[in-house]
Order: sequence, then C-alpha cells, then structure tokens
Amino acid sequence: MPSAFDWPVRVYYEDTDAGGIVYYANYLKFFERARTEWLRSVDISQQSLAGEAGAIFVVRSAAVDYHAPARLDDELKLTLQVEKLGRASVEFLQQAWCGEQLLASARVKVGCVDAATLRPRGLPDTAAAAMRAAHI
Repeated sequence: MPSAFDWPVRVYYEDTDAGGIVYYANYLKFFERARTEWLRSVDISQQSLAGEAGAIFVVRSAAVDYHAPARLDDELKLTLQVEKLGRASVEFLQQAWCGEQLLASARVKVGCVDAATLRPRGLPDTAAAAMRAAHI
C-alpha cells in the first residue's frame, strides 16, 4: 500500500521545551493527529465506529527515531503510509518533515479492540474496505 497521506502542523509555544525545540513526546501527538485526519480522509468516523460498531483503535506499539529538531513557528508536514493492513490491526510508517529535512520517523501499530471489553477484534468491514480502497 504505497500511497501516502500528508497533514500540515505548525509548532506552537506549547509544543516546545525549555531549550526552545519541540519536546520529543509531542511528535507522538502530531502523529496521532495525522492518523485521525487520515481516517477522516477515508470517511471513517472514530465516534461512529465506537457508537455503532463498538470498535475503537488503540496504539499497541510505537518506535520513534529522532533525526533533527523542530522549533517554534516551524511549519511541519506529517506523512503517513499504511505498511500493513491486518484483520485487527494497521501498521503505519509516519514521518515529520520541515521542508526537505526529516525530523522524526515512527513505526506505529494500531489495534482494533471491542469498546466494552478492550479485547482485540477484527476491523469493522466498512472500515477495512475504506482503508483498502484508499490505498490500493
């Protein structure tokens, strides 16, 4: 699934640490926003999934590499690529860029769980179909 999704984000004062650069954990927040916007772009509502299908997404694992710092007011481009779409999970490659400079990259695995029991469950058929259709 080679298609990529891009989402812009600006660095605000609240995103920076005492040294004036983006605090490392905030990249996870940026990546979360990009995944949420990607879901919206393929017409998947997380609220509808939870309410109608009883399914929610949880991060199972995240491995982040930091390459260069971002600073206050930088305009970043977050990219997302689906690397693997499983029966009950999605694996992403996500990156944060400032211009041509790669700042951070992450491999994030997200699982689908039952909203009531938090036990793993298959992706709802409509969500899986939308994800496949968007990235084949």
